[in-house]
Amino acid sequence: MIDVRITNCVRIGRWLCVLMLLVMAGAAVEAEHRNTDLLLTQDEILDGIEKRYAGPGFAADFFQESNLKEMGITDIASGKIFVKRPGMMRWEYEKPEKQTIITDSEKLWIYRPEDNQLMVGEAPSYFGDGKGASFLSDMKQVRKKFTISLEFSDNPLFYLLKLVPVRKNIDLNEIYLTISKKTFEIEKIVTFNAYGDKTRITLSRVDFSRTLDDSFFRFSPPKGVDVLQLDR
Repeated sequence: MIDVRITNCVRIGRWLCVLMLLVMAGAAVEAEHRNTDLLLTQDEILDGIEKRYAGPGFAADFFQESNLKEMGITDIASGKIFVKRPGMMRWEYEKPEKQTIITDSEKLWIYRPEDNQLMVGEAPSYFGDGKGASFLSDMKQVRKKFTISLEFSDNPLFYLLKLVPVRKNIDLNEIYLTISKKTFEIEKIVTFNAYGDKTRITLSRVDFSRTLDDSFFRFSPPKGVDVLQLDR
């Protein structure tokens, strides 16, 4: 069919022929993506994610945008995240101001050097049941702690999964994961709470080759820092 249409270019004009071929190529690519979607079930997508994150951990750059609905405020931040299975995370905020959030799965440290302040608490209160994207440190928790559905993605290169916590929590109503069809890496995490606040975290430059010691996920306060105890 393509050869016939190329032959007809002499009569209908080269520019129109090129346009037709581009449309045909686009349709073929779209059909290929649709066929790929049909071949993978939700469980198979989850299998792919779990396999991709089955290593000891990873590091990545992150960009975070938080929209506080009631206050009409949007906060933007960026930095690096380090993750080690199971349950260990370290968020190093670089902009707009330096801040480090660390958990070893049991304890939580929030260090703000500009304020000379360290807040200490229990990790489950802040990272339990998927809060704070804690599932990144153990992907198998996704199936256990969430009701999952495969949603329509307007980008043919990505899957979109919706996660609803099994245990209701005002801090976390639902999560949307944007997942690369090619690598099964999570490219974007969008969360909503009961107040309609929205937080979007975009991950980039993901590095699965990092080997991090457990001590990297603990924190010893600098001398002279003010230590505050977080309420549970």
